[in-house]
Amino acid sequence: MLFWILVAVLTAAVAVILLYPLLRGAKAAEDSRAGEAAVYRDQLRELDRDLAGALITPEEADYARAEIGRRLIAVSAGEPETTPKSARHHRVTEAFVLLILPVLGLCLYLTMGRPDLPSQPLEARLENPGNDVAVLIAKAERHLAANPDDGKGWDVLAPIYFRTMRVNDAQVAYRNAIRLLGPSPIRLDGLAETLMAVSDGVVTEEARQALEQSLTLEPDNPRARFYVALSMEQAGRAEEARRAFEALAQQSPADAPWLPLVNEHIAKNGGAAAQPTAPGGPTSEDVAASEDMSSGDRQQMIRGMVESLDAKLSAEPNNFEGWMRLVRSYAVLNDKDRAASALKRGLAAFPPTGEHGRQLLALARELGISTEGLTQ
Repeated sequence: MLFWILVAVLTAAVAVILLYPLLRGAKAAEDSRAGEAAVYRDQLRELDRDLAGALITPEEADYARAEIGRRLIAVSAGEPETTPKSARHHRVTEAFVLLILPVLGLCLYLTMGRPDLPSQPLEARLENPGNDVAVLIAKAERHLAANPDDGKGWDVLAPIYFRTMRVNDAQVAYRNAIRLLGPSPIRLDGLAETLMAVSDGVVTEEARQALEQSLTLEPDNPRARFYVALSMEQAGRAEEARRAFEALAQQSPADAPWLPLVNEHIAKNGGAAAQPTAPGGPTSEDVAASEDMSSGDRQQMIRGMVESLDAKLSAEPNNFEGWMRLVRSYAVLNDKDRAASALKRGLAAFPPTGEHGRQLLALARELGISTEGLTQ
């Protein structure tokens, strides 16, 4: 009921606002006619004075009095040619504002709105946020305000803050996640990117330190390697930056989405775009030697090197970086069955409950490899 009362009040307020110019215009017209009538009456009195002073003849006075009287009557009664038309125009406009516009708005609301939807307080929206990102964030913030040592909560909220451009909040969240859960490549890279966003894309000293720590945990981390190379470029060390970008390009998958950007920086620092290779596959020397091979021979060479890595991991499974490379390599070769098999064997060495296992699962999801039944 309160809703409809508010609708009625708002409708009346809008109608008054729309009608005010019309009513004001009519009042202005009335004031104008009253002024004109006063002028004509003054002219009649002036005419009588001129006649009394013998300045004009009686015939001239009668003619002038008749003309002034006609005009005075026209002003007092309203011009017959314009007044009815103007009045009709105002009546139609007023009817539209007072009747048609509210009815039209009500019909649109009943058709497109949800008048049957009950009001939902913030508490209920927090319990069932659906896909409302703002409500999800509010729910997480309320939880963390009551449980500030929930590292997983900070870990979930940090990238959401970053994606919504709340970089200062993201920085705090990443620091809390690292403090409570320990450093990981994903958290350290996220903190570095947040620090860079705060500094308008500059790889600060603190960001570089976070990236280097990330590389000690995952040496083949392409994101951290890219930003470290970028820090060299920004520091004016073009030769070192070029070599770092070239090494990243040589060890990246052939379809890696970051390769075009890496090649741009290679060219920017005086080099030529490098040819990518499968991770864990051939070295730059192998690539150079394979340039004269047919595409089939080249593919066979790369597959042989990936299978060699597979054999080494079967003998020495405690090599987390090797499993990451192997899963990615089979995915690049479009051999999803072997990629899934490599993932399963890697998770046997690094269970999903651990940090390395979670990274293997995250990589599999990124590459489109099924993780069903492997998360426990």
